[in-house]
Amino acid sequence: MMIANPNAPRDIEVTAPPSDGISDLSFSRTSDLLAAASWNNEVRIWEVMQDGSTVAKAMYSHEGPALTCQWSHDGSKLASGGADNAGRLFDVTAGQANQFAKHDGPIKSLRWIEGPNIVATGGWDKALKYWDLRQQNPISSVALSDRLYSMDTHGSLLVTAMADRQITMFDMSNPTVPFRTMESPLKMQTRVVSCFSTGGGFAIGSIEGRVAIQYTDVKDSQGNFSFKCHRDGAPAARDSSVFAVNSISFHPIFGTFATAGSDGGFTFWDKDSKQKLKVFNKQSAPISTATFNRNGSIYAYAVSYDWSKGYTGAPADNKNSIMLCPVAEADIKPRKK
Repeated sequence: MMIANPNAPRDIEVTAPPSDGISDLSFSRTSDLLAAASWNNEVRIWEVMQDGSTVAKAMYSHEGPALTCQWSHDGSKLASGGADNAGRLFDVTAGQANQFAKHDGPIKSLRWIEGPNIVATGGWDKALKYWDLRQQNPISSVALSDRLYSMDTHGSLLVTAMADRQITMFDMSNPTVPFRTMESPLKMQTRVVSCFSTGGGFAIGSIEGRVAIQYTDVKDSQGNFSFKCHRDGAPAARDSSVFAVNSISFHPIFGTFATAGSDGGFTFWDKDSKQKLKVFNKQSAPISTATFNRNGSIYAYAVSYDWSKGYTGAPADNKNSIMLCPVAEADIKPRKK
């Protein structure tokens, strides 16, 4: 756990960040190891020390931009996927990475399924595949309605979000048959989906600066709602600038969450009381991805071009950094309605 130094800067920068756009961040569930996938084909790993400083531990490469990464539940392995259509597995003890998955298009997201050795991968080939790491071929494959843009899991729930704004939910007791399919309640393109850390639902973020809270059980649907965020000017103003919601991260202890966006800002929220908990100072570039560590004491966020304006919109200097924000309990703890 990082102990905040009152004489240190508010946020601490990770040493030796990727040289190109940062597409995903993942903290280990068992240690203070942080991984980042980036557009320069690399996946890098750092150890966060007790004083918040970082030490580079390992790096391996895809043959195209690395788009996603996530640690195994026991922290012994890191899985990643990329535009080389491949899923790769890094063994921390051996210090080596080997390919375990293959798609017909870039792998945009992957998640470890509760239980041993199973990884789900979703790609721009409109396919969801389940892999047993002890076998060379997928144990099953599901055809999706469109390219997969985001995916998340919690317990037996897996949620996929596609380019056509379709949201498909799977129960891992029957992983190839959706138990519910719906259209996103948000009108614009889906950017991210994230499951509640307390279970029972998920949040969706879109390019229109909105987030929707959705419960998986239909009888709980009266609790569904959406709200505006990551906008400059008054939320209701027609001339307000609207930014994409690039990341939604649920706190592992309290079940509150953080959003981060193309406006360079991040905010802590409480969905149950429908309150904004804390707004942080904006960065000079978009926040492309973010995540909490295992106990929620650190919020890591990547200040990096998010490709929302295409190749021509990339800044000339294209500086990338990963920042560690110490999380005060008072800033993230739920509040009464």
